[in-house]
Amino acid sequence: MGASVTAAMVTLEFLDVGLNTVTKAAMSRGASHFILVVYSNTLAIFLLVPSSFIFYRKRTPPKLTWSIVCRIFLLGLLSCCGQMFHYFGIENGSPALASAMIDLTPGFTFILAIIFRMEKLELRVQSSQAKSFGTVLLIGGALIVTLYKGLPITSVPSKNKLINQLVQLPLSNWTIGGIFLAAHSVILAIYYIVQAWIVRDYPAELMVTLICSFFVTILSSAVSLVAEKNPNAWRLRPDIELMAIGYSAIFAVSVRSVLHTWALRKKGPVYVSMFKPLGMVVALVFGIAFLGDTLYLGSFVGAATIALGFYAVIWGQAKEEKMDEDHTEISGFKPSSPCVPLLINKSNTEDSRATFASG
Repeated sequence: MGASVTAAMVTLEFLDVGLNTVTKAAMSRGASHFILVVYSNTLAIFLLVPSSFIFYRKRTPPKLTWSIVCRIFLLGLLSCCGQMFHYFGIENGSPALASAMIDLTPGFTFILAIIFRMEKLELRVQSSQAKSFGTVLLIGGALIVTLYKGLPITSVPSKNKLINQLVQLPLSNWTIGGIFLAAHSVILAIYYIVQAWIVRDYPAELMVTLICSFFVTILSSAVSLVAEKNPNAWRLRPDIELMAIGYSAIFAVSVRSVLHTWALRKKGPVYVSMFKPLGMVVALVFGIAFLGDTLYLGSFVGAATIALGFYAVIWGQAKEEKMDEDHTEISGFKPSSPCVPLLINKSNTEDSRATFASG
């Protein structure tokens, strides 16, 4: 089970890099980030409704209470804000900046998980030390990739004009994009905590994603009607904009949300969030392999640091799960008598023998 969760999370990070690139290309050609959120979640609903009917055809989903609905509404509010902040940040920044700023999420999630007692921090235990050290390495590696360039290791010039246009932006736009992407990282960390809170009491990933998408569609539609002044922005064009909406609906809103919810229920919010720095490594490898980007020393050192931090967190998580399994096995032993413990039985037997002897 652990290997399947890890494989799913790594695959999502590969697809996430593609999402950032496609949405940036769509917005560069005039697509509105408000409309992208509305149409993506609307299309996702049409995908999730039949999927839910098929999945729950032979099984009954957990009972939906008002408490769960209110939690999912809060999740939808966070998701709506997060998606709009993310797209606005990419519009004013770049996919590379988005991959860099998302690396702040593990740190925020780790702190919130400790505050809300979803994660144990025992610095005397090796597993907690490894996870803490790994989280610091993940964030540190991402900062190295972002802030330190260093000497070029490969000297292949970039021939992709689109990528060059995407990263050559005014400094003011870059700063605004970075601020909104950093805010998105904070929102995403809170989102993971709320999501884990929901699936703890309502373990139905498809239903949670479907209801959340419904709330996001309503909220984003209301915001878009007020904020989007151009009525032509609502008109769909059969170009990269339609591709971005389809990609976002199928992957980001549907598949990624369901798999994240499933992984949160299995492993917890910190485990899910610590895969985010891998997006920077994936973007780096893709840029060098397919776009002819130059590999710099800072990128190499940062990627190696991220890999080391990733291994440390994985090792700490596995160690912690092994300790929990051993504790469960130890606590699973039952007393020899269903009524009284073994020591009391032994004591009573000795008292009986003493009484018999004295008699």
